[in-house]
Amino acid sequence: MKIINLDQAVLNALELISKNPPKKINLKSFQFPFVVGSGNAYYTGTILFSQQKAIFANENNFRDKAKTFSDLVKKKIIKEAVIISASGEKDSVWQIELAKKIKLHTTLLTCSANSTASKLADKVQVFSKVDEPYTYNVSTYLSMITGATKESPEEIKSYLKKLKFPKNFSRHQNFSFILPDKFSAIAPMLEIKGRELFGSKLNLKAYGLGEAKHAKYVIPCQKELVISIGEKNKYFGHPSHRWDVDLPKTSNFGLILALSYYIIGKIQEAKPNYFKKNIENYCKNVEPKIFNKQKPTDVIVRGNIK
Repeated sequence: MKIINLDQAVLNALELISKNPPKKINLKSFQFPFVVGSGNAYYTGTILFSQQKAIFANENNFRDKAKTFSDLVKKKIIKEAVIISASGEKDSVWQIELAKKIKLHTTLLTCSANSTASKLADKVQVFSKVDEPYTYNVSTYLSMITGATKESPEEIKSYLKKLKFPKNFSRHQNFSFILPDKFSAIAPMLEIKGRELFGSKLNLKAYGLGEAKHAKYVIPCQKELVISIGEKNKYFGHPSHRWDVDLPKTSNFGLILALSYYIIGKIQEAKPNYFKKNIENYCKNVEPKIFNKQKPTDVIVRGNIK
């Protein structure tokens, strides 16, 4: 499989979800859990549990938070941990081990039924995924999110196909997204994707509208396109370099993530192949050393649908 751009990965993920609707996540069954994940798995957790009580933790602070809230664990106020990991490997393994050590019931949301973490967790809910380049994780987390929101993948795809890009879109050197506050949990996911795909070659920022109001656009720049999702942009960025994207009234997290990733894929298409030129070396010579693995990481992460 060749390395596709992120926009095609979005369309592939929506096709997958259409043919293999994800099992609904019964979020209300969790009363007051630790929700733990690394990277975009963490932010997926903040999206899934955005409407209920939860304590969010990541690979940096779960150990400390486990200590901080140990009194609530001992009093059985916190009884559960939800661990989110597409691969079910790397950090999710010790996260489940720690949760079980402090006597929490563990539920793993993953796309890998036979992973190390899957064998450790008390309960496992598996989601479908398709073949994707390493780091993309579009079908994985989009499956989880739409499993909670129950959005129509066909409607999302139809909306994306009608999207009209500005004529000067590809000429910009930097891009920033402004999201409705309701969907601001997606902003860090976009910045992570920007770092993965462009490194320091291209600056990609993302903010919720409330955050954008606090001096994020002091210096307007004609080289930056400010993409405002669902809101009319009257103040941010150079006046001639703004793009207001209208949203359907029924928009939810799945559409916003798919839309944002789709746009980032079009940025990727318009720029040099930074990711494609570097990902093989990273998977072969860097990532295995970071996680003490004996074999190189696959550039294409295989799906679980035949």
